[in-house]
Amino acid sequence: MLEIGRLKIKNRLILAPMSGVSDLPFRLVNRRFGCEFAFTEMVNVRSLGFKSMKTKRLLSSLPGDRPLGVQVLAGEEDFLKRGIDILKNYSFDLLDFNAACPARKVIRRGEGAALLREPKRLFSLIKILVNESNCPVTVKIRIGWDKQSINARDVALLCQDAGASAIFIHGRTRWQEYTGEPDYKTLEDVKRSLDVPMIASGNIFTPQLAKKMFSETGCDGLLVARGAFGNPWIFEQITCFLKKREIKAVPEPKEVVNTMLDHYRLCLDFYGPRLSVIIFRKFFSWYTRGFRDVRGLRQQVNAIKTPEGLIQIIESCLGLERISKQGLLLKK
Repeated sequence: MLEIGRLKIKNRLILAPMSGVSDLPFRLVNRRFGCEFAFTEMVNVRSLGFKSMKTKRLLSSLPGDRPLGVQVLAGEEDFLKRGIDILKNYSFDLLDFNAACPARKVIRRGEGAALLREPKRLFSLIKILVNESNCPVTVKIRIGWDKQSINARDVALLCQDAGASAIFIHGRTRWQEYTGEPDYKTLEDVKRSLDVPMIASGNIFTPQLAKKMFSETGCDGLLVARGAFGNPWIFEQITCFLKKREIKAVPEPKEVVNTMLDHYRLCLDFYGPRLSVIIFRKFFSWYTRGFRDVRGLRQQVNAIKTPEGLIQIIESCLGLERISKQGLLLKK
């Protein structure tokens, strides 16, 4: 069991905060397949004061969407303090601070992974969060800025000293972004140094890779990110493999199509007809990985403008064959 403050997460798996992905419909679908704890999309504290519809959507939740974490992005103390005051009007269970985002527009503002080069400023920001927050505070970092400046151990200890209840750490540098292998040795060194839980991230695409992360780093939990794209079954698969050393079967086309339909209908209720069609295009592409002869349908989805048309295309996937990761042809 993973314990962060008063939170207890039985399967030790957490759905990551991913911009443009981890919205309410996405979280609800993943929770159906074993996702116990999830984050909202990352929220820039500057945007909280504008009270825009987009920001309200980012923080939208339902009773079935718990326990829930919110991740904030900030680089200035004043904006952070104002943001925390606004967040007190919302109900969630964990507040995470992002010091890991590698996006250039984020780095230019001195936010995200840029803070890995300014540990003292990061310490001050975390102290503010810890002092003002009504729930446990965690921090997401990377192993360093580049391979010449691997400072994950020092930064993690600094965050712990600032009062963080756990450390999320992506096993790559900022310059690697999402390429290359995670640095398991550095993650292990960080884990050995901390008194609070360490949750590892990076390449959690299969049950085998999840087990490798646990085995080689000794981490207390895993942050599942891109591995959940079009694959909410990953939570059940990892849990089954860790308990029984068995790989849960890849879902057959019918289950994938039914899950897609459920996901899209949640999007339709949440975003409305026009936006839901646009937003779901990327999800359709992810869900249909492994389907044969799907290119034409993907092209149609990118041009479709109505919910009825999108639903029709999703249902037509029942006529396609799917190849499992073992190269086996699955039933239609």
